[in-house]
Amino acid sequence: MLHNGYPVPVDMLDLTEGLSIASGSNPNTSGGGAGEQSFVTDMPEDSKSSVSKSKDLSNRTTPGILRQYRYFLGRVLKQRLREGQMQAVDLMILLLAGACLGILVKVTDETLDSTGYTFTVIAVSLLSMIAALRTYSLDKLEYKRETEAGISSLAHFLAKDTIDMFNVIIKPVAYLSMFYFFNNPRSSFQDNYVILMCLVYCVTGIAYVLAIAVAPSLAQLWAALVPVVLTLIANQGKDSTIQKYFGKFCYTKWALEAFVITNAERYSGVWLLTRCRSLESGGYSLNDSSLCLIVLVVYGVVARIVAFIILVTR
Repeated sequence: MLHNGYPVPVDMLDLTEGLSIASGSNPNTSGGGAGEQSFVTDMPEDSKSSVSKSKDLSNRTTPGILRQYRYFLGRVLKQRLREGQMQAVDLMILLLAGACLGILVKVTDETLDSTGYTFTVIAVSLLSMIAALRTYSLDKLEYKRETEAGISSLAHFLAKDTIDMFNVIIKPVAYLSMFYFFNNPRSSFQDNYVILMCLVYCVTGIAYVLAIAVAPSLAQLWAALVPVVLTLIANQGKDSTIQKYFGKFCYTKWALEAFVITNAERYSGVWLLTRCRSLESGGYSLNDSSLCLIVLVVYGVVARIVAFIILVTR
């Protein structure tokens, strides 16, 4: 300001104390620079000290995590309401997928309808995972700016995950309302719903990891590839080397096992030998029904923890 002959504001006078008068040696601004320097020199010391540091009167305090969580919850909810058409399209696709698979896949008692459940795991995982990518793929830049302004990453993450619980609850209903009607498996609607809800919760956490860790285009590619590959691994027999070493780490294995066990419990009488043979070929046990659901939920929680760590450290 002194070099260009601009007047120095009163609250910035303390910054001029160490400057040399030579800064006004520019022939076009020398007069202004000297005038400003003399103005600073002529001011009393008590006046300079009183205006050198302007007091912060904004009274700005950063809200706590709970209050930020409430604010983010309202904001994310409004964003989802604005995207209502996109949410409706996701549900319509699930309805269509359930109807198509329910019509095309026939119930086979010899295999405990494992074929229909295999396609169910692939379809629900793929559609839910691709839709969940939008939670973090679209606002990475906004999150970075808000983080630099002092927002809580934990409140931001929990708010988004809380709103996404709506999809975890409603998407299994949308799929089963068509699949169960056309396919008519022996297991009850409630049992299939609980398994699908745990499955959607699990794949939503995996989608968070993909959306935060990689670019949006690569995340979509991985979201389409992961369910198919893991389902193929889960479909290997119990004597397969891949199934032996990697099967227990695939969420699709636990989801498929839960479906088959729930359906097998409905077979009795002359079907007991068929049920035992099918369960033996897949390496399943009727006592592992609750374990399968617990593993799916644990995988979902672990995936969310990994996603939050990546979100904070990137």
